[in-house]
Amino acid sequence: MTRPAAPPESDVSAAVGIVGVFGLFGWIAICRNWASVADALAIPGPRAPLSGPYAAVAALLFAALPMIVWSLAVDKVHRRPSTGIDWSLRRPLRETLGDSVTKLAGYWATWAGIAAFYCLGRWYWDGQFLFAMHVIATFAVPMLILSAPYVLWLDRKLVEPRDAAWHFGAFLTGQAGWTSPKIVAHWRAWAIKGFFSAFMISILPPGFAQVVNADFAAIMRDPVRLAQILIETLFLIDVQIGTVGYLLTFRPLDAHIRSGNPLLAGWLAALVCYPPLVWGIMGRPDVLGYQAATADWSQWLAGSAPLLWGWAALLVFLTGVYAWATFAFGLRFSNLTYRGVITNGPYRFTRHPAYLSKNLFWWFSTLPFLVTNGSLVDVARNTAMLSVISAIYFWRAKTEEAHLLGEDAKYRAYHAWMAQNGAITGPLTAWTTRWRGRGMALQPAE
Repeated sequence: MTRPAAPPESDVSAAVGIVGVFGLFGWIAICRNWASVADALAIPGPRAPLSGPYAAVAALLFAALPMIVWSLAVDKVHRRPSTGIDWSLRRPLRETLGDSVTKLAGYWATWAGIAAFYCLGRWYWDGQFLFAMHVIATFAVPMLILSAPYVLWLDRKLVEPRDAAWHFGAFLTGQAGWTSPKIVAHWRAWAIKGFFSAFMISILPPGFAQVVNADFAAIMRDPVRLAQILIETLFLIDVQIGTVGYLLTFRPLDAHIRSGNPLLAGWLAALVCYPPLVWGIMGRPDVLGYQAATADWSQWLAGSAPLLWGWAALLVFLTGVYAWATFAFGLRFSNLTYRGVITNGPYRFTRHPAYLSKNLFWWFSTLPFLVTNGSLVDVARNTAMLSVISAIYFWRAKTEEAHLLGEDAKYRAYHAWMAQNGAITGPLTAWTTRWRGRGMALQPAE
């Protein structure tokens, strides 16, 4: 049988994320040059760069709008059958009103439950999360109000209006027809959205302020400082585009959550990497700390300018791959969800470019096997602990694959194609197959 020449077509075109990045950079340029912009437009107020937290939130709009326009006007994603929408339908409002009201009851009760979770979680009202709570509280009432006309309008076009939200609403209102699996699926999706949206919003301001206020001219000849600000810029792309993905889970954009990962192992592997769990595990130097007596990479290479420039370029490249792996999703980035299959960009080389590049970045930036105190014990501990963290990300990757393999024939085709043809995944699969085969050959005969 001949192998397919290319992987299955990606559900998101490469251009979607690219125009989002351009929109983001356009807003950053405005913020960095706000004094000139304000003078030209006679806008009253300070003439300093716009680097505050709400400017970081506004950046979401500048990143999202180009992606929305491209998706609708060029890719025409709203016409895809996967949206579950039939635009030719002309149902009268009276026909769908009951289902819509039931669905709204389900949504509003869900949001109340998420709000209660935020209130109970003490970590949401301190430190970096406090800003996220203010933003969410600001938009809560408008979201509540706008949800009514949105649901009333969309239900008239949906092929099946009785989705998972309706099932939860029917359960709450005592109607017949709801099923437990649909309610579980509904809560699984919204738990993901609620948990990660708050986290992503909370980390928007610091990186945005650093990039807007950065003096690029002053650091162009310093490989270390230049690498740091370029890495911060790439992380800013990751955070901004990723946050847009968590927020815009709308059917007309074909960006809705098809399913949340049903595997407990998948949730454990993911949540251990984020607050609050990460603070007690990966973030504790006495648990999985891998930086005992380590020094920054620039200190080890300080005696060689070529090595400094080369190492800086490597770290920027790895971070660039990490950011690319996020904006390749366009409007669909999200942990623990199935929202379509991405087969282009860095996903042509490996199935998990973000995890691979992130872990390589940690190894090359930390150099855990080099310590300042000469202790072989610290060398062994640092190396072992970072190996454990990398193993956690391998575990995450496998649980995500298990979820997607069970959901979509296209992903199964992509997975099989990558195993044979992926520039990174292919050789790794071949090596693993040979290693397993050699292990089987060494087993004693029964």
